[in-house]
Amino acid sequence: MLARRFIEFLDTSHARYELMPHPVAYTAWQTAFLSHVPEDEVAKTVIVKIDGKLFMAVLPASRHVDLGALASATKARQVRLASESEFKRIFPDCEVGAMPPFGNLYGVPVLVDATLAKDKRIAFNACSHSELMRMSYEEFAELVKPKVLEFTAEGEHALYVDDRPW
Repeated sequence: MLARRFIEFLDTSHARYELMPHPVAYTAWQTAFLSHVPEDEVAKTVIVKIDGKLFMAVLPASRHVDLGALASATKARQVRLASESEFKRIFPDCEVGAMPPFGNLYGVPVLVDATLAKDKRIAFNACSHSELMRMSYEEFAELVKPKVLEFTAEGEHALYVDDRPW
């Protein structure tokens, strides 16, 4: 379920990207595992509210958002994770939780963690839980113009299927 505006934007911009179908996955960690892409290259999009405004926080699947660090990096008074009901309507052409890190197409500012900005290539959801897109970080940054900050900590993962850890 690729979003038309997303693909049109990439094609009009002459972006170089690769589409990678994979089994359905609902977490960035699962997506990395099932698509055989290193966790550090899989960019997950987390929607946060910073002083009442929605932002996309983009970070490697191997890390998690440190809300305190994000507050410090943005000099915000209040930072919290946004609820699904707060952002679902903004991304009508994407499956919930499968938004690509192209907030510029949806009027949502994009913040990228510095650890992700070091990657040569990144992969991310392409508006669905079964399609991954891969491109160079440099090209992504040219297209999105994100603000690069330090706001993550190392993550811990547990992957469960049918209540069994993988």
